[in-house]
Amino acid sequence: MVVASVVVVVTAVLSALSAAVDSSGHRYVVGNAEANGVPVGWLPVLGVVKAAGAVGLVAGLLGVPVIGVLAAGGLVLFFVGAVVVHVRARTVRTIGPAVVFLGLASGSLWLSVAV
Repeated sequence: MVVASVVVVVTAVLSALSAAVDSSGHRYVVGNAEANGVPVGWLPVLGVVKAAGAVGLVAGLLGVPVIGVLAAGGLVLFFVGAVVVHVRARTVRTIGPAVVFLGLASGSLWLSVAV
């Protein structure tokens, strides 16, 4: 239970930070979006999706487990999409964060269902 909580909290915190960076218009994120063919105007929306996932993960820890499972599943789908976008754009040199987030979201989903 403790391991599951730690993984979910780490995933939620990093997703929230990533959402904030997406919404800030930081040049690394803008450059990455452009390199992958993602319209820069989508970045705030993508940030909101990540933030919603983070909030859902926290709600799952605070007593609404179905929301946590759904949030983790949504983040898994989001980051599968991110990995696919990187592969299609052949920008594998910047795929690392998407893969790490996919691993965290997958771990959160698996642990949320298992517990």
